[in-house]
Amino acid sequence: MSCLESPLVLVSNTSWYLYNFRRGTLVALRDAGFRVVALAPEDAYSRRLVEELGIAHVTLPMEGRGTRLLGEGRSLLALAYTLRRLKPAFVFNFTVKANVYSGLACRVLGIPYANNVSGLGTAFLHDSWLFRRVQSLYGIANRGARCVFFQNQEDHDLFLSHGLLCDTPTAVLPGSGMDVKRFAFSPLPATGPFTFVMIARLLGDKGVREYVQAARQVRAAHPKSRFLLIGPHGASNCTAIPEEEIRQWRDEGVVEVLGEQDDVRPFIQQAHVLVLPSYREGMPRTVLEAAAMGRPAIVSDVPGCHQAVVNHQTGWLCQVRSAGSLVQSMERCLAMPQAKLQAMGRAARARIEREFDERIVVEAALDCLYDLKAGRGEVLS
Repeated sequence: MSCLESPLVLVSNTSWYLYNFRRGTLVALRDAGFRVVALAPEDAYSRRLVEELGIAHVTLPMEGRGTRLLGEGRSLLALAYTLRRLKPAFVFNFTVKANVYSGLACRVLGIPYANNVSGLGTAFLHDSWLFRRVQSLYGIANRGARCVFFQNQEDHDLFLSHGLLCDTPTAVLPGSGMDVKRFAFSPLPATGPFTFVMIARLLGDKGVREYVQAARQVRAAHPKSRFLLIGPHGASNCTAIPEEEIRQWRDEGVVEVLGEQDDVRPFIQQAHVLVLPSYREGMPRTVLEAAAMGRPAIVSDVPGCHQAVVNHQTGWLCQVRSAGSLVQSMERCLAMPQAKLQAMGRAARARIEREFDERIVVEAALDCLYDLKAGRGEVLS
């Protein structure tokens, strides 16, 4: 197999996302002989894409949190200019803004592309005039795509019912895929306090406040229990938790606020159960990472989350936006015999190996390129 000189471009609103969630796809495309370019704003992970993965990085001037029309118009024009300069053979878009902006730009420029819906984001969780316009633009961008990938059937059905797909080919994938070798099985801690861990961006929509509220109640009844909170704050999202509120949590000391971590595996190893009381997800990667390492999870009963666990077999479902329901699930874990908890962890690992291997996601990306070859002969020769 040989490839054309034109690159494959992966677009996201952060380099962090591409490095942490799409590393397997980037490496697989690179190893297949393609010239791969990551197009994303500059952040701490931009250099790591280049130095660790051997992927070219081009800086994208885009503000994930921005909503002002002038600034967003500039972002769209800058993205279109960059894509026109790069002349990509194919573009894979990730995250909401990239799907919309890059999708629109690719459609105008005649560049073949695929959109990846990894979650609905605030455009669907919060109804307003602005977000309704975002949904409308999303539909225009999707209708020009070669394929739109989803991470759960409910998101697919919602897009279809809102008229955001028309005849565009679609596929439902098992999240962004799991590297089952990197996230190897690890036995539950044999000693130390019972530990819960939440790994997520510190956003209101992730259910972070419910986690903190539940931790206060459980800690009062079980003083030796431990609660870890890992993830970046100051995120470019309108529901980001204010810095002052995070400082108050640190001062209170009920939850150990550990910030962003380059490698979450040591913290999953310390934990008995992962918690993610999110309001909605595509397919929550942190739940899959924990499952791969043999950790059951408590998640909210919402699209994306309830596909990530099998209730009472690999985890538990709690009511969304309910700290009280989360407390009940945590109490159930604390009362559970260690042997049963271990059996659930082993079941979680087995399910990851069976259904969520990242090779499924990589093959779907490669299939896009083979399909393109069959139809127009533009990528592979």
